[in-house]
Formats: sequence, C-alpha cells, structure tokens
Amino acid sequence: MTSSMMIGVAAALFAAFAWSLNFVVPFVIGDYSVFDFALFRFVISGVLGLGFLAFTRKALRGLRFRDLLTTAWLGFIGYLGYFLTVAGAAIFAGPVIAPAFLAFVPVVLAIVGNLRQRSVGWSSLILPLTLAVVGLSLVNVSVFDLASVATTGSLAIGIPLAIAAVLLWTWFGIANESALAKRPGMDPVLWTALIMTGGGIETLAFMPVGLALGVFEIPRLGLGWDVAVPLYLWGTGLALLASVGAAWAWTIASQRLPVALSAQLIVSETVFGTLFGLAVHGRSPTLLEIAGIAILTAGVLTAVRVFHGAGRQSAVA
Repeated sequence: MTSSMMIGVAAALFAAFAWSLNFVVPFVIGDYSVFDFALFRFVISGVLGLGFLAFTRKALRGLRFRDLLTTAWLGFIGYLGYFLTVAGAAIFAGPVIAPAFLAFVPVVLAIVGNLRQRSVGWSSLILPLTLAVVGLSLVNVSVFDLASVATTGSLAIGIPLAIAAVLLWTWFGIANESALAKRPGMDPVLWTALIMTGGGIETLAFMPVGLALGVFEIPRLGLGWDVAVPLYLWGTGLALLASVGAAWAWTIASQRLPVALSAQLIVSETVFGTLFGLAVHGRSPTLLEIAGIAILTAGVLTAVRVFHGAGRQSAVA
C-alpha cells in the first residue's frame, strides 16, 4: 500500500470515528434539543473556520469566486441541509429507525462513486458491498421491532426525509470529491475552513426560522452555566473534533482515495456508533450485533485489499 493510500485510509477512519460521536449527542445534552446543539456546534465551527481564514488572507487571494460559491454550496448540503433532513427524520420516524436508514449511506456512495469513477471492476466490489449490507442489516435488525415503531410519529414523512438525508450526503461526497479533483493543488485545511464558514453562516441564517417554528429550547432554558454545561462541552468538542477534524480528514481522504473506497471505510462509523450507543445504554452487544460488527469490519478490510490490489495492477501496467 502506498503512503498516500495509507494516509487516506487513516483519514477516512478518523472521520468515521469523529462523526460516530453524533450518535450519543441526544443522550448527553440534557433538555436541549438537537436543533440547539446543531446551532451551537455549527456556529462555533463557522467561527473557527472564519478565524482560520482571517490568518490566511494571502492564500485567499488565490481563490476564485467560484471556489467560494462551491464551498458555500457544499456547506449547505453537508451541514444545514443534511442536518435538517436527519433531524426531521428523527422527529417523524423516531430516534432509532431514522439512523438505520442513514447507515446505508456508505453503500449508496460506493455504488454511485464507482459508477462515476470506475476504480475497480464491479465483480471486485460484490464481496465488500455484500458484507457491508449484511453487517449493517444485522446491526440494525432490532430497530424495526414493535417498541421502536411505537416511537414513530409519521413514517410516511420520516422515511422520505431519511432517504433525502442519504441522498444529500451521497451528493456531498460526490460533489466534494469532484470539486477537489478540479483543484489538485488545493490546501485541504483551507478548503475545510471555507466549507465550515459557509455552513456556519447558513445555520445562523436558519435561526429565525427555527425560532418561529419553536424547535429551539434555548429561549426557555437559557444559557446559564449550571444548565448549559453539556451543551457547551459537547458543542465545542464536536465542533473541533467532528466539524473541523473529521471534515479535514474527509477532505484528505477525498484527495487520496477513490470515492468507492472512502465510502466503504465510512461504514466503520456504524461500528463506532454502535459501540458508543452500547456504552451510553450500559449494555452488552447481542449476538446479532457482534456478528454485524465483525462482518462490517471484514467488509472494510476486504474493500481496502480490493483497491490496494487494483492500485498495484495499475502501477505494474
């Protein structure tokens, strides 16, 4: 495996780890809503991105207006748009069923990515994709029991929103990779800062709409230290780790790996998320969950081996 590919794999796995922390947010922010958390987190990440840009004004001179529009659009798709569809899916389809749909994002992204950028033959992808589907199904099989369905508001609204979230994230992955391919010399930190700034500004612009809809709990609870400690700690922590660190890592992975491979590596987000979820609930994994995690891990390793083999063949050719 080349050093560039190793860096890309490590970056994608780090992004998956950081993003998996989102699964525990609803359980650690007290009486605040996920909308409060998202507003706090994305605005902080936007301020951090803007702060970075303020110290790199020389690099900004080399940017075109199209670069700013592209990153603002990516921020809208990957931050505000994705978040709103995910939150809506959780509200209408329940907090368990919605993430089960979102878990299949890597499979959809891998298929679309290989359709756009034929990195390996489809016969080579059959095994890792099959392992991913089987593993994800086993990990999420319990979410469609009667207890989970009882927590839903309206599946007719929630499931389409969950599907929309899958499409938005797939769109973001493809669009980001395509934009970076057209800009081979782009600094990944600068690109990430631009996306963060755009997403933060767009999230802040959503605030009046959210207040009118009554989705925020901040006006009722306030932001006193004694009440909002979890919001401050988790919002700041995930702004740094998930919004900054993971977005930067994903940009690095996008520059070094085919979309079909990086998408397969993001399957590990479900593994990390399941482990974090089990820790929050204080229970041991079931046999099905253990089997699902093992199969998912095997799928990731198989995908890396497939693309590594394809890279060696192209190098020899």
